[in-house]
Amino acid sequence: MIIWLQLKRWIKANIFVLNGKNLLFTFLSYVFISWSSLYLVGETGLTSSFTTFAYYLVVTASTVGYGDLSPTTEAGRWIVILFVIPGGLSLFAALLGKVATEGVEYWRAGLLGKRRVRVENHILMLGWNEQRTIHLIRMLQHEETGRRPIVLCTRSDIENPLPGEISFVKVNSYTDGKEMEKTGIESASCILIDNPEDDITLSAALYCANRNPQAHLLVYFKDEALSDLLHKHCPNSECIPAVGAEMLAKAAVDPGSSALHQELLSSTRGMTQYSTYYPQDAEPVTVAPIFSVFKEKYQATLIAIDSGNGIELNPELDQVVSSGTKLFYIADERIDDFDWKGF
Repeated sequence: MIIWLQLKRWIKANIFVLNGKNLLFTFLSYVFISWSSLYLVGETGLTSSFTTFAYYLVVTASTVGYGDLSPTTEAGRWIVILFVIPGGLSLFAALLGKVATEGVEYWRAGLLGKRRVRVENHILMLGWNEQRTIHLIRMLQHEETGRRPIVLCTRSDIENPLPGEISFVKVNSYTDGKEMEKTGIESASCILIDNPEDDITLSAALYCANRNPQAHLLVYFKDEALSDLLHKHCPNSECIPAVGAEMLAKAAVDPGSSALHQELLSSTRGMTQYSTYYPQDAEPVTVAPIFSVFKEKYQATLIAIDSGNGIELNPELDQVVSSGTKLFYIADERIDDFDWKGF
């Protein structure tokens, strides 16, 4: 009795399961039974060659029925009626159902963040803050569409908030190596961490800096003290502090300051702050000609430079700009085709 129950359980688990192995076995059995049955009843015209039989079986089983080949015996016709056509239709339905099921499961895996993403040079975002994260993604899309794909990785129990627009990975921990491999962390060009809990943000930042030290690491902390702590271990990280109190104070002294800052930070409307690099092969020049050409030719305003010693706001016009200097400017759109020969 026990052996029979185990055999019954094995049959249910292995035979009556719609998987690739069972489909292949069923198909081969269907072909063999069809050929042997027609051969035994004397249908030599259909079974004399592999090509002829394969052509006949596909045409008949799919109910196309061109009529150029057909059984000549009464027994052969009954075999086609009772087995070949019903069996072919059943196999086709099973195959279609399997393909549809696999397609839906593959799509659902991506929607639920269970699938590994296949991207490189992407922006990896860690953390979920509901509408703030959506707004952040929208601003990045305005700048990066067609340049760098966006991958959102979160511990929150959600589905992909923007299916078809971004890639999505669900993890249990931002420091789990096996799970983080699904995000393509080692090939990311920028890692942006914006998590509600600062302690999780700090641990994720340290892990990401160790896993991909070449990536541009951006981290948002509510507690500014953690920014200093992260800088000690990861000097190249860029920490974004909470500036709500400073913004309130500035707006109280100079009304309209908050609107100005929002305008400069928003990439979807109005004038926005951008940056570019002075070419490595260009001759050193002063700020004056760059400022003039930016304004006259591109309707852009140079506001700061960074030669590697920190950002200099409103630099002197006679300040020398050498190769590799980062230039910060305000413009309506990012300018990608500066004519550096004009300086």
